[in-house]
Amino acid sequence: MSTGKQLSALLLLTTALTFPAGAAFAQDASTGAEGVPAEEDPATDAVMAQEAEGIDDTPQEEAFEQTEISVPGGAIVVTGRRRQDVTRASSQVVSVLDSASIARTGEGDIAGALTRVTGLSTVGNGLVYVRGLGDRYSLALLNGLPLPSPQPLSRVVPLDIFPTSVIASSLVQKTYSANFPGEFGGGVINLTTRAVPDESFVKVSAGVSGDTETTFGTGYTYFGSDYDWFGFDDGRRDPGPALQSFLDSGQSINDPDVDQQAILTELGDPNLILLQSTDELPVNWSGGITAGTSVDVFADGRFGVIATASLSNKYRNRYITRQAALNGDLDLDQTGNQFQTDQRMLANVMLGFGLEVGEHRFRMTNLYIRDSLKRASLAQISDLTDDDDDLIQNTAWYERQLFDTQFVGELEFGDLSVDLRAGYAQTQREAPNEWEFTYSRDLNPSGGLDDVYLNLQNGGQRGRTTVAFSDLTEDLYYGGLDVSYQLANWLGVTLGGAYTDTDRLSRRREFDIRTTGDYPIAFGAFRPDNLLGDALISLGYDTEAQTAAGIGPFSYTIIDTTAADPAFSAGLEIKAGYVQARVEPVAGIALDAGVRYEDATQEVVPLGLDGLPSGSANATLLNNDYWLPAATLTWEIADSLQARFNASKTIARPQFRELILQTYYDPESNRQFTGNPGLVDSELTNYEARVEYYWGSGSKFSLAGFYKDIENPIEVFSSFNDNTVVSRFANAPQAELYGAEVEVQWNKDLYTLGEWWDSKRFVAIANYTYTKSDISVQAGDLVNVPELGGEQAATNFFEDGTALTGQSDHIANVQLGLEDLDRVSQVTFLFNYGSKRVVSRSTLSRPDILENPGLTIDFVARQGIELAGAELELKFEARNLTGRDHFEYQTTGTTRIENNSYDVGRSFSFSVSAEF
Repeated sequence: MSTGKQLSALLLLTTALTFPAGAAFAQDASTGAEGVPAEEDPATDAVMAQEAEGIDDTPQEEAFEQTEISVPGGAIVVTGRRRQDVTRASSQVVSVLDSASIARTGEGDIAGALTRVTGLSTVGNGLVYVRGLGDRYSLALLNGLPLPSPQPLSRVVPLDIFPTSVIASSLVQKTYSANFPGEFGGGVINLTTRAVPDESFVKVSAGVSGDTETTFGTGYTYFGSDYDWFGFDDGRRDPGPALQSFLDSGQSINDPDVDQQAILTELGDPNLILLQSTDELPVNWSGGITAGTSVDVFADGRFGVIATASLSNKYRNRYITRQAALNGDLDLDQTGNQFQTDQRMLANVMLGFGLEVGEHRFRMTNLYIRDSLKRASLAQISDLTDDDDDLIQNTAWYERQLFDTQFVGELEFGDLSVDLRAGYAQTQREAPNEWEFTYSRDLNPSGGLDDVYLNLQNGGQRGRTTVAFSDLTEDLYYGGLDVSYQLANWLGVTLGGAYTDTDRLSRRREFDIRTTGDYPIAFGAFRPDNLLGDALISLGYDTEAQTAAGIGPFSYTIIDTTAADPAFSAGLEIKAGYVQARVEPVAGIALDAGVRYEDATQEVVPLGLDGLPSGSANATLLNNDYWLPAATLTWEIADSLQARFNASKTIARPQFRELILQTYYDPESNRQFTGNPGLVDSELTNYEARVEYYWGSGSKFSLAGFYKDIENPIEVFSSFNDNTVVSRFANAPQAELYGAEVEVQWNKDLYTLGEWWDSKRFVAIANYTYTKSDISVQAGDLVNVPELGGEQAATNFFEDGTALTGQSDHIANVQLGLEDLDRVSQVTFLFNYGSKRVVSRSTLSRPDILENPGLTIDFVARQGIELAGAELELKFEARNLTGRDHFEYQTTGTTRIENNSYDVGRSFSFSVSAEF
């Protein structure tokens, strides 16, 4: 051990023995074991002794830096000894990504960073799966408060819209405790935003990136509006006066007072329907600024402000192979390819206020996130059954928006703690002008224009033109109160209550534009902007001009395909209360036990064209109440070895989108989804046991086993209709999920290798999760799908012994890195593996649709330098170094077809940030 290291360790030890713990450790806690001064805590002494003796010594600021975490019921560090390692000190099974851990991953959003946590994976755009259970079984909180989702298919907000710059920590709790809401199947993910900065700062960042499939390559686009480049529409996509007047009137599209010609004239905007090819797509770019300051207030207080804003623009090409099966042997019915270019613009603004007065903390957070996607695609699909070939053009614009304002007050009065939380959040999703044009030709032409792609706009006989307008608004109100009291050193009790009220209004109108009469075949060859051009629409309503030209007679009509159920209102009201006790009857054994009561009313009401309840049978009303017990026993076998045992009951309610019988197109999976108003709640019984071992410098090892019994799990199943895959939802009768996970983190100081290595450390983090699930389907089990005939045999949808959707048997992560403890200097290789998983059931005896994530390898390098008095951080990222592609397919074992497979390519990025 170097002399400098020995002197530092000795100084650290003597400081700990001389000064009060709060000053020495720079943490809020001033005690070690409950009521025991930290300088007398054997656990703390052991760490100090290790550092004095040179055993994997860690600098003071790293070993005792406190992670900022805000959850219901107050601090999660509630076991007898308040250690610096939150994972070790918590009474539950948790994983914590602090700001340093997030930075090590190099990820730009929280969803990507969370894939490095044991047992976590992401599916689609930012939907996090915990131990193979989908996002419906996960709970996402921001500062301990719930968030609504702007994504119709997701109960929780997609976490890829949260940039890492606004997050101080991310906590994943895998065992249920009564202070959290009862919808806790796989786990809870709690994001804590940054609050009071230690000192004033301004940080400016900018970056560029690209990938081998997109950047500088050919892509598709359409003009859209002038402001598309930063994610906002200038109003061009809003319905025109005639269409808006019709939508507001509550009339049927066939009412005599509806001017269909005026509506068609407004719809045919070339800027929204003319697909264009661009020779060279630009690089992706991003930029952001974060600033904060704090001032001393009162006698012992500090007030801080943090503000951040960022904007990014990213392109992605996908050349997708799309195939559909005719039967269970996977004989091809349809086959083809789709080339799609997505331009994604993400903007976010956060303004936070924090106040610390003595032991009291107050936090006011305001967050705005806008995520826009501009989509342009062209597909060629051959229908081998009907012997025709379709050319399908799509242009679309999707806006997701989240506004959240919340207040958190954490008050400490000696042994009494009071936790206050209140918030309002609104999410919106708008998809105006979702256009689809289908042109068809005969694969066995017999003459004439049979071999020419034509869109005769005759409802799919030879071509089709549709446009859809949809919007979704969800409002969430939340209030919570938690009161904790430390009755004795060995006993603490918390009482809490929470109220949540969520309202959603979802509207979707789709119009099928058709020709009537003797429509000239040659017109079908026109490109979309001419098919709906003012001149041709006007001609369709001018019989005299048609007669003079010797054509027709023909005209146009609009079919409102969503007239039966154009809108739905939905609501979920939850009243909850809980009691929780933390008991340490003898030294080394701690019990965290509690029970939560929840009473919930969930309803979905179909609305008519006039916006009033339509009386449709596609309504849902669920009134349920539950007692949800939970207990975790922690046994400290030795100073560095402990075991945990957990048992709990939780629930999972259907998402609004899963209940609403309304079509929704998911641009990520290229599927249409429709809901099932016959769904019911899922009920889960959970068990877990684990062993944890810790040693110097934050190194640790854990091994766990878990088991879940799920009654009425909600599963996705798919059917195939022409060129469209339609996915629906149903309750399977019962399922089991069980498995094991292992995690190891080894930090090794390298000062023995020489002077240059004096402040260097090698970091190795590895985790592996094995998960197995089985759906149980017995004779006589029924499934309720009203759209497909109501109650029927469960074997029509599910096969006994198959896995739950989204569950991979194997998930593994490895991080190998070298970092400098004195300054920002870090290189990390990241390996991520996920085995194949079911993404959707198939009907009619066809194999399930599978996804195979496989192995991906990333490299991240960060380097800090000082230039002209400013601290700069340079970051380079190389992602998917092996070029792993996306595979979504069906297979019989001998025959395989691709449903949604495409090349992903390798991506590279470079960014620089400067802090002043």
